[in-house]
Amino acid sequence: MASYRFAIRAGAAACVAASVAVPLLRRRYRIPAPVTIAATAAGPLATSVIWPRSKARDAVLFTQQMWAFTMIHELPYDKPERLRSRLRAQYPITLDRILGGGQLPTVRVQRALGGLGRGNLIDRFLAWVHWLWFMEPHFAVLWILVRHNERFPRMARQLAATYDIGCAAYFLVPTAPPWWAAEEGLTEAPVRRIMVEVGEETWGRAWPAMYGSLGGNPWAAMPSLHFATSLMVAIHLAEAGRTEAAIGFSYAAFLGFALVYLGEHYVTDLIAGAALVIAVRRGEPLAEPTVLRVNRLLQRLERTAHT
Repeated sequence: MASYRFAIRAGAAACVAASVAVPLLRRRYRIPAPVTIAATAAGPLATSVIWPRSKARDAVLFTQQMWAFTMIHELPYDKPERLRSRLRAQYPITLDRILGGGQLPTVRVQRALGGLGRGNLIDRFLAWVHWLWFMEPHFAVLWILVRHNERFPRMARQLAATYDIGCAAYFLVPTAPPWWAAEEGLTEAPVRRIMVEVGEETWGRAWPAMYGSLGGNPWAAMPSLHFATSLMVAIHLAEAGRTEAAIGFSYAAFLGFALVYLGEHYVTDLIAGAALVIAVRRGEPLAEPTVLRVNRLLQRLERTAHT
């Protein structure tokens, strides 16, 4: 029994180590994408086996989930030429022109506010709203974990599903954002990439490294996970309290406008993000039996590893 217990712990520890090492080494050793995905996704499951449930473990599990998403969503761009051959750019332009009454909403709002000049206060404010997204969902999850711990599992589960399903869409239907389509001459008018303009002015020589660390796949645009995850967070914050609701929905609204104005997403991307949130929340009962079976298996392994 002791050897069996040791084998479970050692195997789980190896999985955790592989979930970090494999995605970092994938390009150097040409590790196939399916192997990278499997190794990365195994990390949170393995942690559940070797670390009994606690708030600290919950925080680590969500951190591992975000690490897995960050690494996996970059995988298609490891071979940009192959991804470029499957890239879709026209359909969101067509849909957004319909929504914008014949003109892209991004072009409309950029022209409406263009008289304020480059780098104006609105540009800077909305760029910061965009940048804060890299922290906002995580702070919200931490708040729920600490202040409303009973709500944490459901929030973490639904937010993780939003990231994961969106990531799958990036693999299946790679779609170009408006700023890229404009650079390729596919839009009826130029589209400024205001976030980059403000980033260069704000961060100077540090900007290329900062942008390079966050822009691992420029064709991961449909659906907008920026908007989808901020909306999912807002819904769960609203379930926790009125103040949290006001903060969550205000941020999601500002972010939605910012993503369109800055040239990062089409309105169509935002609508798809909202649809994804609805699908995750309504589809959870369908996935619950599978989730419970996996949880029971992990709990048995955890008990064996610690008895």
